[in-house]
Amino acid sequence: MANTPQSKKRARQAVRRTDINKARRSRIRTYLRKVEEAIASGDQSAAKAALQAAQPELMRGVTKGVVHKNTASRKVSRLAARVKALG
Repeated sequence: MANTPQSKKRARQAVRRTDINKARRSRIRTYLRKVEEAIASGDQSAAKAALQAAQPELMRGVTKGVVHKNTASRKVSRLAARVKALG
């Protein structure tokens, strides 16, 4: 357990940051799921629109430190390839 005032404060901050990061990660997953569902339905225009909505959300996760840059780029690249293959 935290003893010093500083370590107590850091523990409080960690809890707050964890909740924020959890919400961000959940939001990113939601956008990715929408792209996956559009691809599964076979509708290329819907999939393309969903991908364009998901891409900035993923990159925002990178700037906030929730997702690694290469991970986000890899996900976008693979989804874009799958959307392109629908056509």
